Amino acid sequence: MHSFLDPAILFFVFGVLAGTARSNLEIPAAISKFLSLYLLMALGLKGGFALEKSGLTAEVVKSLGAAVLLAIVVPLISYKILCRRIAGFDAAAIAATYGSVSAVTFITATQSLEQQGIAFGGHMAAAMALMESPAIIIAVLLANHLRREQGQGQGGGLGKVLHESFTDGAQLLLLGAMAIGVITGDRGQAAMQPFSGDLFKGMLSFFLLDMGLMTARNLPQLRGQSPWMLAYAVLAPLGHAALAWGLSRALGLPLGETVLLMVLAASASYIAVPAVLRFAIPEARPSLYFAMSLGITFPLNILLGIPLYTRVATILG
Repeated sequence: MHSFLDPAILFFVFGVLAGTARSNLEIPAAISKFLSLYLLMALGLKGGFALEKSGLTAEVVKSLGAAVLLAIVVPLISYKILCRRIAGFDAAAIAATYGSVSAVTFITATQSLEQQGIAFGGHMAAAMALMESPAIIIAVLLANHLRREQGQGQGGGLGKVLHESFTDGAQLLLLGAMAIGVITGDRGQAAMQPFSGDLFKGMLSFFLLDMGLMTARNLPQLRGQSPWMLAYAVLAPLGHAALAWGLSRALGLPLGETVLLMVLAASASYIAVPAVLRFAIPEARPSLYFAMSLGITFPLNILLGIPLYTRVATILG
Protein backbone atom coordinates (compact mmCIF):
# COMPACT_ATOMS: atom_id res chain seq x y z
CA MET A 1 0.00 0.00 0.00
CA HIS A 2 2.91 2.32 0.79
CA SER A 3 4.12 2.25 -2.83
CA PHE A 4 0.70 3.28 -4.18
CA LEU A 5 0.75 6.39 -1.99
CA ASP A 6 4.06 7.51 -3.45
CA PRO A 7 3.50 10.68 -5.54
CA ALA A 8 5.64 9.39 -8.43
CA ILE A 9 3.62 6.15 -8.65
CA LEU A 10 0.34 8.06 -8.43
CA PHE A 11 1.45 10.31 -11.30
CA PHE A 12 2.10 7.16 -13.36
CA VAL A 13 -1.40 5.86 -12.56
CA PHE A 14 -2.84 9.28 -13.38
CA GLY A 15 -1.04 9.23 -16.74
CA VAL A 16 -2.48 5.80 -17.59
CA LEU A 17 -5.99 6.96 -16.67
CA ALA A 18 -5.65 10.19 -18.64
CA GLY A 19 -4.34 8.33 -21.68
CA THR A 20 -7.06 5.69 -21.46
CA ALA A 21 -9.68 8.46 -21.31
CA ARG A 22 -8.12 9.87 -24.53
CA SER A 23 -7.25 13.18 -22.93
CA ASN A 24 -5.19 15.62 -24.98
CA LEU A 25 -2.68 15.82 -22.12
CA GLU A 26 0.75 15.34 -23.69
CA ILE A 27 4.38 15.84 -22.71
CA PRO A 28 6.35 17.27 -25.68
CA ALA A 29 8.95 14.85 -27.01
CA ALA A 30 11.83 17.24 -26.33
CA ILE A 31 10.83 17.61 -22.67
CA SER A 32 10.40 13.86 -22.32
CA LYS A 33 13.91 13.31 -23.66
CA PHE A 34 15.30 15.98 -21.32
CA LEU A 35 13.64 14.31 -18.32
CA SER A 36 15.12 10.96 -19.31
CA LEU A 37 18.62 12.43 -19.65
CA TYR A 38 18.24 14.32 -16.37
CA LEU A 39 17.29 11.16 -14.46
CA LEU A 40 20.25 9.23 -15.89
CA MET A 41 22.66 12.07 -15.12
CA ALA A 42 21.38 12.46 -11.56
CA LEU A 43 21.48 8.69 -11.00
CA GLY A 44 25.05 8.53 -12.32
CA LEU A 45 26.14 11.35 -10.02
CA LYS A 46 24.51 9.70 -7.00
CA GLY A 47 26.19 6.41 -7.86
CA GLY A 48 29.56 8.07 -8.34
CA PHE A 49 29.38 9.92 -5.02
CA ALA A 50 28.47 6.67 -3.21
CA LEU A 51 31.16 4.69 -5.02
CA GLU A 52 33.79 7.27 -4.09
CA LYS A 53 32.94 6.66 -0.43
CA SER A 54 32.88 2.85 -0.60
CA GLY A 55 35.70 2.19 -3.07
CA LEU A 56 36.04 -0.91 -5.27
CA THR A 57 35.34 -3.62 -2.69
CA ALA A 58 34.82 -7.35 -3.13
CA GLU A 59 31.09 -6.75 -2.70
CA VAL A 60 31.12 -4.29 -5.61
CA VAL A 61 32.93 -6.79 -7.84
CA LYS A 62 30.48 -9.57 -6.93
CA SER A 63 27.46 -7.37 -7.64
CA LEU A 64 28.79 -6.29 -11.04
CA GLY A 65 29.73 -9.87 -11.90
CA ALA A 66 26.24 -11.07 -10.98
CA ALA A 67 24.73 -8.34 -13.18
CA VAL A 68 26.76 -9.38 -16.22
CA LEU A 69 25.97 -13.07 -15.65
CA LEU A 70 22.24 -12.32 -15.48
CA ALA A 71 22.48 -10.20 -18.64
CA ILE A 72 23.85 -13.24 -20.49
CA VAL A 73 21.79 -16.04 -18.95
CA VAL A 74 18.35 -14.39 -19.05
CA PRO A 75 18.19 -13.78 -22.84
CA LEU A 76 19.54 -17.28 -23.56
CA ILE A 77 16.91 -18.92 -21.34
CA SER A 78 14.21 -16.67 -22.77
CA TYR A 79 15.10 -17.59 -26.35
CA LYS A 80 15.08 -21.31 -25.56
CA ILE A 81 11.56 -21.02 -24.14
CA LEU A 82 10.16 -18.64 -26.73
CA CYS A 83 11.42 -20.31 -29.91
CA ARG A 84 9.20 -23.31 -29.14
CA ARG A 85 6.10 -21.14 -29.41
CA ILE A 86 6.83 -18.35 -31.89
CA ALA A 87 9.01 -17.59 -34.91
CA GLY A 88 12.74 -17.47 -34.25
CA PHE A 89 13.18 -13.77 -35.09
CA ASP A 90 10.34 -12.79 -32.75
CA ALA A 91 11.84 -15.02 -30.06
CA ALA A 92 15.26 -13.36 -30.43
CA ALA A 93 13.72 -9.88 -30.26
CA ILE A 94 11.67 -10.64 -27.15
CA ALA A 95 14.70 -12.33 -25.54
CA ALA A 96 16.68 -9.13 -26.11
CA THR A 97 13.86 -6.97 -24.75
CA TYR A 98 13.51 -9.02 -21.56
CA GLY A 99 17.23 -9.67 -21.22
CA SER A 100 17.99 -5.95 -21.21
CA VAL A 101 16.83 -3.49 -18.56
CA SER A 102 14.54 -0.52 -17.92
CA ALA A 103 16.33 2.49 -16.46
CA VAL A 104 13.08 4.07 -15.26
CA THR A 105 12.08 0.91 -13.37
CA PHE A 106 15.52 0.85 -11.75
CA ILE A 107 15.38 4.54 -10.81
CA THR A 108 11.91 4.09 -9.32
CA ALA A 109 13.22 1.15 -7.30
CA THR A 110 16.12 3.20 -5.90
CA GLN A 111 13.64 5.86 -4.76
CA SER A 112 11.52 3.19 -3.10
CA LEU A 113 14.53 1.78 -1.23
CA GLU A 114 15.62 5.24 -0.09
CA GLN A 115 12.16 5.95 1.29
CA GLN A 116 12.20 2.67 3.22
CA GLY A 117 15.70 3.30 4.56
CA ILE A 118 17.21 0.29 2.78
CA ALA A 119 20.85 0.94 1.90
CA PHE A 120 22.29 0.01 -1.49
CA GLY A 121 25.59 0.63 -3.22
CA GLY A 122 26.02 3.40 -5.78
CA HIS A 123 27.79 0.89 -8.02
CA MET A 124 24.38 -0.60 -8.88
CA ALA A 125 24.00 2.20 -11.45
CA ALA A 126 27.05 0.71 -13.18
CA ALA A 127 25.42 -2.72 -12.94
CA MET A 128 22.41 -1.34 -14.79
CA ALA A 129 24.64 0.06 -17.56
CA LEU A 130 26.48 -3.27 -17.89
CA MET A 131 23.20 -5.17 -18.27
CA GLU A 132 21.89 -3.16 -21.21
CA SER A 133 24.04 -4.39 -24.11
CA PRO A 134 24.70 -8.18 -23.76
CA ALA A 135 21.11 -9.17 -24.59
CA ILE A 136 21.13 -7.04 -27.75
CA ILE A 137 24.38 -8.63 -28.93
CA ILE A 138 23.10 -12.15 -28.18
CA ALA A 139 19.86 -11.48 -30.07
CA VAL A 140 21.71 -10.22 -33.14
CA LEU A 141 23.95 -13.30 -33.13
CA LEU A 142 20.88 -15.54 -32.86
CA ALA A 143 19.16 -13.68 -35.71
CA ASN A 144 22.24 -14.00 -37.93
CA HIS A 145 22.34 -17.73 -37.17
CA LEU A 146 18.69 -18.02 -38.24
CA ARG A 147 19.43 -16.14 -41.46
CA ARG A 148 22.31 -18.49 -42.27
CA GLU A 149 20.04 -21.49 -41.67
CA GLN A 150 17.50 -19.99 -44.07
CA GLY A 151 20.18 -19.28 -46.68
CA GLN A 152 19.93 -15.51 -46.30
CA GLY A 153 23.59 -14.89 -45.54
CA GLN A 154 24.95 -13.11 -42.47
CA GLY A 155 22.75 -9.99 -42.58
CA GLY A 156 22.18 -7.95 -39.47
CA GLY A 157 25.16 -5.56 -39.36
CA LEU A 158 26.66 -6.81 -36.08
CA GLY A 159 29.46 -4.24 -36.18
CA LYS A 160 27.03 -1.33 -36.31
CA VAL A 161 24.92 -2.83 -33.54
CA LEU A 162 28.00 -3.28 -31.34
CA HIS A 163 28.98 0.33 -31.94
CA GLU A 164 25.48 1.61 -31.10
CA SER A 165 25.28 -0.61 -28.00
CA PHE A 166 28.52 0.64 -26.50
CA THR A 167 28.26 4.30 -27.55
CA ASP A 168 24.59 4.91 -26.83
CA GLY A 169 24.24 8.49 -25.61
CA ALA A 170 22.11 7.70 -22.57
CA GLN A 171 24.47 4.97 -21.40
CA LEU A 172 27.51 7.18 -21.92
CA LEU A 173 25.85 9.98 -19.94
CA LEU A 174 25.17 7.60 -17.05
CA LEU A 175 28.75 6.32 -16.95
CA GLY A 176 30.22 9.79 -17.49
CA ALA A 177 28.16 11.25 -14.64
CA MET A 178 29.23 8.38 -12.42
CA ALA A 179 32.90 9.02 -13.23
CA ILE A 180 32.44 12.72 -12.42
CA GLY A 181 30.81 11.76 -9.12
CA VAL A 182 33.77 9.54 -8.22
CA ILE A 183 36.29 12.26 -9.15
CA THR A 184 34.57 15.13 -7.30
CA GLY A 185 33.46 13.20 -4.19
CA ASP A 186 31.96 15.07 -1.25
CA ARG A 187 32.63 18.54 -2.70
CA GLY A 188 30.84 17.61 -5.90
CA GLN A 189 27.95 16.10 -3.98
CA ALA A 190 27.46 19.30 -1.96
CA ALA A 191 27.62 21.43 -5.11
CA MET A 192 25.19 19.25 -7.08
CA GLN A 193 22.71 18.51 -4.26
CA PRO A 194 20.10 21.04 -5.49
CA PHE A 195 20.28 19.45 -8.96
CA SER A 196 20.72 15.72 -8.36
CA GLY A 197 19.01 15.53 -4.98
CA ASP A 198 16.30 18.13 -4.35
CA LEU A 199 14.85 18.11 -7.87
CA PHE A 200 15.03 14.34 -8.39
CA LYS A 201 11.63 13.28 -7.00
CA GLY A 202 9.72 15.94 -8.92
CA MET A 203 11.49 15.12 -12.19
CA LEU A 204 10.81 11.40 -11.69
CA SER A 205 7.12 12.12 -11.06
CA PHE A 206 6.92 14.21 -14.24
CA PHE A 207 8.63 11.48 -16.27
CA LEU A 208 6.39 8.73 -14.85
CA LEU A 209 3.37 10.83 -15.84
CA ASP A 210 4.70 10.75 -19.40
CA MET A 211 5.33 7.00 -19.13
CA GLY A 212 1.74 6.49 -17.98
CA LEU A 213 0.46 8.36 -21.03
CA MET A 214 2.75 6.31 -23.29
CA THR A 215 1.62 3.05 -21.68
CA ALA A 216 -2.04 3.91 -22.31
CA ARG A 217 -1.28 4.72 -25.96
CA ASN A 218 0.35 1.33 -26.48
CA LEU A 219 -2.27 -0.83 -24.75
CA PRO A 220 -4.37 -1.22 -27.95
CA GLN A 221 -1.43 -3.04 -29.57
CA LEU A 222 -2.03 -5.93 -27.17
CA ARG A 223 -5.39 -6.73 -28.75
CA GLY A 224 -5.27 -9.93 -30.77
CA GLN A 225 -1.92 -11.04 -29.34
CA SER A 226 -1.54 -14.65 -28.22
CA PRO A 227 -2.69 -15.24 -24.61
CA TRP A 228 0.49 -17.26 -24.15
CA MET A 229 2.62 -14.22 -24.96
CA LEU A 230 0.58 -12.01 -22.62
CA ALA A 231 1.13 -14.58 -19.88
CA TYR A 232 4.85 -14.57 -20.65
CA ALA A 233 4.98 -10.79 -20.17
CA VAL A 234 3.59 -11.32 -16.65
CA LEU A 235 5.35 -14.52 -15.56
CA ALA A 236 8.81 -14.16 -17.14
CA PRO A 237 9.78 -11.16 -14.97
CA LEU A 238 8.87 -13.16 -11.85
CA GLY A 239 11.10 -16.02 -13.00
CA HIS A 240 13.97 -13.66 -13.83
CA ALA A 241 13.62 -11.96 -10.43
CA ALA A 242 13.72 -15.37 -8.72
CA LEU A 243 16.88 -16.22 -10.64
CA ALA A 244 18.47 -12.94 -9.51
CA TRP A 245 17.43 -13.60 -5.91
CA GLY A 246 19.01 -17.07 -5.95
CA LEU A 247 22.26 -15.72 -7.41
CA SER A 248 22.35 -12.89 -4.86
CA ARG A 249 21.82 -15.33 -1.99
CA ALA A 250 24.58 -17.59 -3.32
CA LEU A 251 26.98 -14.63 -3.42
CA GLY A 252 25.85 -13.26 -0.05
CA LEU A 253 24.88 -9.83 -1.40
CA PRO A 254 23.20 -7.30 0.93
CA LEU A 255 19.45 -6.65 0.83
CA GLY A 256 19.59 -3.43 -1.20
CA GLU A 257 21.77 -4.93 -3.94
CA THR A 258 19.61 -8.06 -4.00
CA VAL A 259 16.41 -6.07 -4.54
CA LEU A 260 17.95 -3.97 -7.30
CA LEU A 261 19.32 -7.03 -9.10
CA MET A 262 15.85 -8.58 -8.91
CA VAL A 263 14.33 -5.40 -10.33
CA LEU A 264 16.89 -5.21 -13.14
CA ALA A 265 16.45 -8.88 -14.07
CA ALA A 266 12.66 -8.54 -14.02
CA SER A 267 12.56 -5.35 -16.09
CA ALA A 268 12.32 -5.15 -19.86
CA SER A 269 13.69 -2.49 -22.18
CA TYR A 270 11.18 -0.38 -24.11
CA ILE A 271 13.50 2.38 -25.42
CA ALA A 272 17.06 1.31 -26.25
CA VAL A 273 16.42 -2.26 -27.37
CA PRO A 274 13.40 -1.59 -29.64
CA ALA A 275 15.31 1.25 -31.30
CA VAL A 276 18.22 -1.08 -32.15
CA LEU A 277 16.06 -4.09 -33.06
CA ARG A 278 14.11 -2.19 -35.71
CA PHE A 279 17.39 -2.02 -37.66
CA ALA A 280 19.11 -5.21 -36.48
CA ILE A 281 16.17 -7.66 -36.63
CA PRO A 282 13.61 -6.15 -39.04
CA GLU A 283 11.98 -9.58 -39.41
CA ALA A 284 10.63 -9.35 -35.84
CA ARG A 285 7.32 -7.66 -35.02
CA PRO A 286 7.76 -4.44 -32.98
CA SER A 287 4.06 -4.51 -32.10
CA LEU A 288 4.76 -7.72 -30.17
CA TYR A 289 7.93 -7.06 -28.19
CA PHE A 290 7.29 -3.33 -27.64
CA ALA A 291 3.67 -3.80 -26.54
CA MET A 292 4.61 -6.61 -24.17
CA SER A 293 7.38 -4.67 -22.46
CA LEU A 294 5.67 -1.27 -22.23
CA GLY A 295 2.02 -2.32 -22.07
CA ILE A 296 2.32 -5.12 -19.49
CA THR A 297 5.73 -5.64 -17.89
CA PHE A 298 6.61 -2.01 -17.20
CA PRO A 299 3.38 -1.05 -15.37
CA LEU A 300 3.33 -4.34 -13.47
CA ASN A 301 6.87 -3.78 -12.22
CA ILE A 302 6.19 -0.15 -11.30
CA LEU A 303 2.93 -0.84 -9.46
CA LEU A 304 3.41 -4.35 -8.05
CA GLY A 305 6.83 -5.75 -8.87
CA ILE A 306 9.09 -3.38 -6.94
CA PRO A 307 7.20 -3.76 -3.62
CA LEU A 308 6.89 -7.52 -4.21
CA TYR A 309 10.60 -8.04 -4.88
CA THR A 310 11.50 -5.89 -1.86
CA ARG A 311 9.14 -7.86 0.36
CA VAL A 312 10.36 -11.25 -0.86
CA ALA A 313 14.02 -10.32 -0.49
CA THR A 314 13.38 -8.94 3.01
CA ILE A 315 11.48 -12.00 4.21
CA LEU A 316 13.77 -14.59 2.64
CA GLY A 317 17.00 -12.61 3.09
